[in-house]
Amino acid sequence: MSTVEAYARRTARRGWWRDGLEASIYLVAAVGVALFVASGGLLVTSPIDHVYGLGRVAGIVAAVLVLSQITLISRAPYVERALGHDRAAAIHTRLGKVAFILMLVHVGLVLVMNARYDGRSILTEAVALWDLGWFMVAAQVGLGLFTIVVATSLVMVRSRWRYERWHAVHLLVYVAIAAVVPHQFLEGSTFRDGGAAWWFWLALWTLAVGSFLVFRIVRPLVLLARHDLRVAAVEPQPDGSTSVVMSGRGLDRLGARPGQFLLWRFLDRQRWTQAHPWSLSRAPRPDSLRITVKPSGDASAAVAGLRVGTRVLAEGPLGIFTDVERTAPGSVLVASGIGVTPIRALLEEAQAPCTVVLRVRSREEAPLIDEVEALAAERDAEVVVVAGPRGSGWGTAAGESLGALVPDVASRDVYVCGPVRWADAVELDARAAGVPATAVHRERFGW
Repeated sequence: MSTVEAYARRTARRGWWRDGLEASIYLVAAVGVALFVASGGLLVTSPIDHVYGLGRVAGIVAAVLVLSQITLISRAPYVERALGHDRAAAIHTRLGKVAFILMLVHVGLVLVMNARYDGRSILTEAVALWDLGWFMVAAQVGLGLFTIVVATSLVMVRSRWRYERWHAVHLLVYVAIAAVVPHQFLEGSTFRDGGAAWWFWLALWTLAVGSFLVFRIVRPLVLLARHDLRVAAVEPQPDGSTSVVMSGRGLDRLGARPGQFLLWRFLDRQRWTQAHPWSLSRAPRPDSLRITVKPSGDASAAVAGLRVGTRVLAEGPLGIFTDVERTAPGSVLVASGIGVTPIRALLEEAQAPCTVVLRVRSREEAPLIDEVEALAAERDAEVVVVAGPRGSGWGTAAGESLGALVPDVASRDVYVCGPVRWADAVELDARAAGVPATAVHRERFGW
């Protein structure tokens, strides 16, 4: 088998796994609805009863989507390796919007129909639900908390809240989920009598919540104890960025690869509550890891003030912006600004032919440019520096294109890291030059 055929097969296998994982969300929802129907949930005495059944179906699908959200954001390896952190986070956000709408549909239809059956007003029926038990009160509180989170997310988009403030409010989601879960098992007739549906949902909740607890809480604490990661050096860079070198034991067991990032939590008095995604700016070593951070906000600016010896809690490694994702032997590594950090790390493993394209305003403002050029010389890679004010595309007013800079770009993989809109322009240019969609790799660091 040729090298190109081997890359093609590997890409196809990843694609099937990736698509299969997404499709499983809808399959699980279908199974949940099927179990509801099998339990007699759609038995009706008049056509209007179908509205009540529809409300319950909306609740079932909403529960599946919430479980999927928890799993997607749990940072479980089987999710991260299949989808990548950015795609998992994007799906998580998309499912959240649909789940919230379905929750409102569920509550609205069930409440209206119960009020109709009992001959009460909707408000009276809502209060009467409290008589069923504490779990119904908790479910209503949970819906209120979900509403607060959705509302603040919209405010964040409009007013650009600081990440730390939004994240603190977003933690209410976990309280909301804990408040909503009991009513599903204690009140829903499909579940309270046990049987296949009860065990089905118990397995789903165990998988989702278990993944979250293991990979978001337990594993980072285990890594902290195992590797004893600490700040070893804080190195100012000529462009104003800061490199932080962290030392530890047996860091090769962490499994990090060039191009990946981790969520870093520096355990000092000012920063222990905050975790931020920063890429490795050089290939990981058995005894040290390095990140390079450009000051663009309060958290990134404060990195320069870290003290040597500060303990570091790390979650990851995360992302699939790695050499493993290549679909062809050659590569083009394109970076702008601090997006050069994973590109510089990838360059340490790059195989010829490799071209690095750096988009900079000036050499003086370009992070790690000297390191990139030195590494490229060692690895027989070409470096193209596109310097100057931005034009209408991703380059300068001269209108640079990847096809002109790298004539055989269509036969290589293109790795892009930089601001979202700029990276969008690079991706469009690469596709126009004949690069397949599967050969364009990006990592988006969004909320």
